[in-house]
Amino acid sequence: MKSNYYFVKSLEEDFYTKTLKGKVKVNFQSIENMIETKIIRPNTKSFGRKSRLSTTILSPNYTKTYRSQGIIFQTKIAPSYILPFDLVVLSNVEKLVVHYYRIKNNLHLYYNHQLIPGFEKFIFKNFNQLLGRFPSHESVWKEVNNFREIAGFKKMSLSKRRLIEYNEAVFERFVPIRPVAIFGYSKKARLLAQKYKLSHFRTAKEFYRKNS
Repeated sequence: MKSNYYFVKSLEEDFYTKTLKGKVKVNFQSIENMIETKIIRPNTKSFGRKSRLSTTILSPNYTKTYRSQGIIFQTKIAPSYILPFDLVVLSNVEKLVVHYYRIKNNLHLYYNHQLIPGFEKFIFKNFNQLLGRFPSHESVWKEVNNFREIAGFKKMSLSKRRLIEYNEAVFERFVPIRPVAIFGYSKKARLLAQKYKLSHFRTAKEFYRKNS
């Protein structure tokens, strides 16, 4: 896998990654620490998978992100695996949740679900392999809906479509990074970019259009 992809790590409004400590969500790593150490650490453990860092690779047909602020970076290591959408789409959850705030107090219950048997068909070793099968998020919508229906779950309504509009590149180890830019509409995003002498963009899509 080529090393000049632009990756995005979406962050919450306070520019931290979070993790679960028991049943409570707590701060895990700040964007300041990521930039100063040039390392992003895995923070998520759910759906029976190993502890992982979930990111998004930007490309012409994949320019949306999990959250509306975060850090854009490059790395010389390859993801452990890549999906064409959010991993939650493959979980045995009847009611998939798009808006994070709806489950933020029950993450420990939501994340305890397992993945639907056969989920491996949507996991790819590298980004080129994924693009060869699903060149854009539009191309995966029908197939993953059929997969869920055959497994006994309802098809996703159009209101869930956002979950397949960004890919998920997963690292199962800490990731050495070269920070490139910070994105987000907030004043804090602009100030962080100024502090660390990084470019600032309102969205990752805006960044990609100017740097692809």
